[in-house]
Amino acid sequence: MRIDILTLFPGMFQGPLSESIMQRAQDQGALDLQIHDLREYGVGNYRQVDDEPYGGGAGMVLKVDVLAAAIDAIKEKGEGDPHVILFAPRGDRLDQECVEGLSTRDWLILVCAHYEGVDQRIVEGGWIDQELSIGNYVLTGGELPAAVLTDAVVRLIPGVLGDDHSAQEESFSDALDRKREYPHYTRPEEYQGLRVPDVLLSGHHKEIEEWRRGQLS
Repeated sequence: MRIDILTLFPGMFQGPLSESIMQRAQDQGALDLQIHDLREYGVGNYRQVDDEPYGGGAGMVLKVDVLAAAIDAIKEKGEGDPHVILFAPRGDRLDQECVEGLSTRDWLILVCAHYEGVDQRIVEGGWIDQELSIGNYVLTGGELPAAVLTDAVVRLIPGVLGDDHSAQEESFSDALDRKREYPHYTRPEEYQGLRVPDVLLSGHHKEIEEWRRGQLS
């Protein structure tokens, strides 16, 4: 899978996407991750990327001509038909079913809004395929949502987790009827009076499965 992230702050992705499973996916060749600095597509001598909103109001708005040029340039450097996502409070809520669908795509372009948002014409003009939000709260920009989506999607790529079954039976998966996963326990069997449920020590797989199903919420 290829993921391109368009952002004003490329340095924000150095930590979350260069450690653990995300780095492993890149090392394995399962993920081709490209981070693009939006200012490289800015206009004028000062590489302007935003301007005051028409109609007045606080904040600055990312310019449609800058965003369009950046998205078009990224598309020209790749092969295939990318799915372009803009992170915005008005977008559809990201959930596991959405993540599963996105994980089957070959190429995603993630556009990180900032400041007061983006010129709506970038959506009206067809440069954006989908608007997404990770929750009903406001962040300073789309960088954190982009990192969240990348993590959630990449871990579903076959082979990335090592054991594909790990991603099939977990919270909000179809295998668990979109419910929260059952609790887990490991050694020691008892700690400060807290014991592992007896059924998990019984060795009766059918009873264990029934107990786990009963713990879903």
